[in-house]
Amino acid sequence: MTNIDDAFDQFEEEETEIPLGATLSGRKRLFSKELRCMMFGFGDDQNPYTESVDLLEDLVIEFITEMTHKAMEIGRTGRVQVEDIVFLVRKDQRKYARVKDLLTMNEELKKARKAFDEVKYAATDWQNITHASQWLCNFQLFHLLRG
Repeated sequence: MTNIDDAFDQFEEEETEIPLGATLSGRKRLFSKELRCMMFGFGDDQNPYTESVDLLEDLVIEFITEMTHKAMEIGRTGRVQVEDIVFLVRKDQRKYARVKDLLTMNEELKKARKAFDEVKYAATDWQNITHASQWLCNFQLFHLLRG
């Protein structure tokens, strides 16, 4: 019985507290929340095992790191540009199509923001003009009535 107690005590000593959002290697978890949501969206439990999320995050980080290193080797050495990523995924039709969709959506969002800002500034200018014209009308009305 003492061997079991000794083994249990040894197990408890080996167990360490890991801060929330960190890993055994000490690296902070960056995508845990998003990965949990994605896993649930693809049919996993609403609260998937932490180990599963950690494993998936390790795979994602490894993929991003490898793609970044490869992208830095082509094109302008030491820099990552969009064209480099497109070049790297050009042979994988699914990834290529997704990258193209994301780039298209990004351009559309930029155009929409620009149009919204132009309307916003135009509305601000129009409000200033309207305010100035109201003030002028009131000023003229005041002098006509006074006069």
